[in-house]
Order: sequence, then structure tokens, then C-alpha cells
Amino acid sequence: MTDFNAWQRLASQQTLSQAAWIDGRPCTALSGATFAVINPATNALLADVSACAEADVDAAVRVARKSYESGPWARMQPRERKAILLRLSELILAHREELALLDSLSMGKPVMDAYSIDVPGAAHVFAWYAESLDKLYDQVAPTGPGTLATITRVPLGVIAAVVPWNFPLDMAAWKLAPALAAGNSVILKPAEQSPFSALRLAELAAEAGIPAGVFNVVTGLGEQAGRALGLHPDVDALAFTGSTEVGKCFMNYSAQSNLKQVWLECGGKSPNLVFADCQDLDLAAEKAAFGIFFNQGEVCSANSRLLVERSIHDEFVERLQDKARHWQPGDPLDPASRMGAIVDARQTARVMAYIDEAASSGARLVAGGEQVVINGSSNFIQPTLFTGVGHDMRLSREEVFGPVLAITPFDDEDQAVQMANDHIYGLAASLWSDDLNRAHRVASRLNAGTVSVNTVDALDVCVPFGGGKQSGFGRDLSLHSFDKYTQLKTTWFQLR
Repeated sequence: MTDFNAWQRLASQQTLSQAAWIDGRPCTALSGATFAVINPATNALLADVSACAEADVDAAVRVARKSYESGPWARMQPRERKAILLRLSELILAHREELALLDSLSMGKPVMDAYSIDVPGAAHVFAWYAESLDKLYDQVAPTGPGTLATITRVPLGVIAAVVPWNFPLDMAAWKLAPALAAGNSVILKPAEQSPFSALRLAELAAEAGIPAGVFNVVTGLGEQAGRALGLHPDVDALAFTGSTEVGKCFMNYSAQSNLKQVWLECGGKSPNLVFADCQDLDLAAEKAAFGIFFNQGEVCSANSRLLVERSIHDEFVERLQDKARHWQPGDPLDPASRMGAIVDARQTARVMAYIDEAASSGARLVAGGEQVVINGSSNFIQPTLFTGVGHDMRLSREEVFGPVLAITPFDDEDQAVQMANDHIYGLAASLWSDDLNRAHRVASRLNAGTVSVNTVDALDVCVPFGGGKQSGFGRDLSLHSFDKYTQLKTTWFQLR
């Protein structure tokens, strides 16, 4: 699908789900309330979607609990769950164009990124966890004669998953695949800006054979549906990806209700350290541009702080300016576009406020910094570079979530590490050096969940993803994610 006109035709023919999905069927909100979902690339109304609130969340939790207790999924043989999840993976790929379009229309990302990266990535995550199911073993403890103690990993029960708008399908897959594979029943709350791929995924899950009530989707606003899930006394665990501010709310909701487990993947301000002994500065500049401009910079682990050794600073900035020219925003349905629209007018205004504040605070704008009007929408922002960004400026301290890079020079390794670590976030970091000793040394000193050496934002389903500090805790992806959706159960036999 590399034809602009073909994507436009598909968009004009697309049917959008507007109701929540509870107990294996579409359900409108009990109050009848709806919220508008707007295409940020055109400012056109896509659909009015059911705005679920506390009563709807209660209904979803009841059916999820019933489906878990009755056992059609939780007690199913692992290889049977495996087969169903593999079918779901295949269905995701079979509906690749549709799912890519749903995410592009609702949150503004380039449709080819969704088509070539997000959708096959989500399918792979479901397949990977499906394949893991019949390869996980329990344990027998080394107790003394006459006793047998087994240690088994059992599902928690009812899981709530609250996911963001920047990667709607992928973030849902990251939570759903291990939670479902472990035998739980799940309630997914997608972001209000991007509910459509979640609703279509629920339909595909039913087609794949996941029993009614095991996978539910409640659409709605965060302060209503999200809050109700956080406070619900019959939700056993809640997994969240989003802002640190909202993550703290979910911790508070847990304390106010049933002390449910809360697993957070929150904000980031990832540093990218470029040392003078990096021999391929052109590649480093290319990856630095990718690390901040991919997905319009709307990435929690975006490399939004660039720390460059002073002796190569000016040369590197020149290379980076050249790379930034190739990341101009365009119509998300145009396969040639590398950046699309910012998710909505509110986020666009927020990003522009950071740009204006940085310029007025003494940082030097060397590229971009302006909004662009496309299709009558001004939710497009040029790739933006600032040099001379002080370590204490807001542009260095706060998550912008847009295509804006803060560039700061450093004089030596210790200063670089100190600036990188002197932050409230600890999600990811990157470094560039051809000195193997330095690469090992600096990587070990950086306080981040993932450190990428001579690349940026390295990611794969087989390695854990997550951070520390106010970036949250717990890990998505890899076998380690099962820790969030299961508990260890000891069974002690006294033999006679």
C-alpha cells in the first residue's frame, strides 16, 4: 500500500465502531453519553463514541470476573490458549490495512508507520506470547524428606489496562498479550483520542475464539472510565502507560480502594550522549533525528535530550540540521510523509508553548519551530532543534512529547553522565562511542531501564522495556512481563 489515492479511498470507506465492547458484544454507554473523536490531520469529526462511566465499568468488571471464575479461559489448556492467540495474531495481519488506517486517522501518525511497524509489531507480540505458553515450567522447592512444595504461577484474575494514544494498537498488545496468555480476563481502556483499533481488536479476538467476557473494551474519558477502573474494588491489577501525573493518580486510586497492584510505564526525557570518539557522526546524527522525530516525537522514550561533546558540537549540529530537513510533516495518508499531525489541538498548543518558552529563555532555535497548515489543520509542527539549552531550562527538564530536541554540550565523561542522570525520569538512554571501554563504563553508570549503545531506542519483544524513578516500574515485553499478571502460589504437601 504505497498509493496515496488508495489510502484516501480506504479512509472514505472506513466504518468506525462507536460502542464499547462488553461481554462479547457492542454496548452503548448506559447514560447514552458520547464524546467526539477528531481527525487531527483534518479537524474533521470521525465519530461520536460511547462515553463509559462508573456504571459501565461496573458492568465490564462483573462480566470479566464471571468469565474468570467460570473458567473457560483461565482453565483452558495452555496449548489451546496458544492456538487462539495465534489465530488472533493472524487476524491482525489479515486486517493490516484497516488497523493501520484506524490509528492514523485518530491520532495523526503516518499511515505507513502504522502499516509497516505498528500492526505487524502487535501481531508479533501476540504470537510471541502465544508461543511462550507451553514452554513455561513451574518449580518444586528443595524441601526435606516427607514433604513436597510446589511453586506455581497462577493468573491474578481481572486485569485493567489503560493505554495511551501514541501507539494505540501496539500498547494494547503489550498489555493484553501477556495478560491473556496467563489466563486472566482483561478490561482495556483506550485513550479517548484513539479508541478505534482497540474496538476492532476486540471483534477480531472474538472471531479468533476468545470467550465472551474475557476481553472487554470500555471507551470513555480518563477522569471517568479510567478513574472508575482505578478505584474499582474487584480489579486485581491495573497496567498503565501514559503520563507520570496520571500514573500517580492510579497509585492513589489503589490506596483508596483495594490495594490493587498498579504497574506504571510513565514519562521520559531520554538523554542521547554523543562522544567525540564516535567515528560515524553521520549515522549518529541520522539516528538522533529518528530518536526525536519518529512518531512526531510522541514517544515516551524519545531521545529528547542530546548531549554532545563540545569539541564536535558544531559539526554535529550541522549534520543534524541536514537530517532534520528530511522529517518535514505531511498528510498522514501520504506514504511519503515521515511525520504526521500532532494528536490534537491541545497537544499542539502545549508543544508550541515549550518552543516559545525555550526561545525566550535564551536557547537558540536552529531549525523548525513553526506550525504548518495541511488540509486546513494547523496540528503539524516542523522538526525543531534548539542549541544552547541549559541543563536547568524547562526544555531539558520536562517531557514535551513533540518533535523538539534540546541540545547541550558537555566537556567530559563525568559531566555527561551527571547531566544524563540528574533527572526525575529513568526510562531510556543512548550513547555513541567507538571506545569499547567507555561504552561499557558509561552504559553501566547511566540510570535507565534501557541503554542503547551506538543506536537509539533499541527495542524487541524478547527484552524487557520499562524504567525507574518517575518513569514508573515493572516491565513490558519479554517473559518478565508475566510478573505483572501472575502471582506465585506455594502448595505444601506433608507426605505420610
